[in-house]
Amino acid sequence: MIGFVMVGTNDLDKAITFYDTLLETIDLKRVITSEKYVGYSSKKNPKEIEFYVTNPVDKKKATYGNGTQISFAVKSKETVDKFYNIGIKLGGKDEGAPGIRSGDYYCYIRDLDENKICSFAKIDN
Repeated sequence: MIGFVMVGTNDLDKAITFYDTLLETIDLKRVITSEKYVGYSSKKNPKEIEFYVTNPVDKKKATYGNGTQISFAVKSKETVDKFYNIGIKLGGKDEGAPGIRSGDYYCYIRDLDENKICSFAKIDN
């Protein structure tokens, strides 16, 4: 079971602007802010932080993991589309436009630090 997910950043202020807006599309909100990291939770469970963005503890440059991907399950194709479009508008890079893959609806972007982020909705067959 996953407790939470954390990605690194080299510019926390830019990452906050990016993720505050992007994660709003999937009903996550920032609930903690420090000089080194921020944490996001669902609006329904603000005490249960699910996603963090942080400056690396070792003070080295944050890099993305090749093959690493964070995937957010959402309720609709429309939410996947909104997540993708807002992510691109905020400066994210396209890694796969919204569409059906393996029977469900997915999109893929890279955030400002090249972390790969996915949003997907189950399609009822």
